[in-house]
Amino acid sequence: MSDWAWEYEPDEEHVIGGGHPPGPAFVARVEERADEIVRAAAALYLDGSSYQGSGEGVQTAFVDGGMFLHLVVPRHQRVYVLQVTAW
Repeated sequence: MSDWAWEYEPDEEHVIGGGHPPGPAFVARVEERADEIVRAAAALYLDGSSYQGSGEGVQTAFVDGGMFLHLVVPRHQRVYVLQVTAW
């Protein structure tokens, strides 16, 4: 069983809260896409906790109505959602 997961970094309030938070439907699309990225990372890094290479850096994922920045960290077996932008 995989221990891979995703989380907001540093926390949900910081990433999607703030002055003008996006609507719940948009947030749901971001979270669904984050789930897909986790599944792909788990398949790519089969033993992520012992991974020794360099990461891919911050990536952009587009969803209907906006985008988000994320970072895959194989040794943590985590996808960190760093910034969410709705348009």
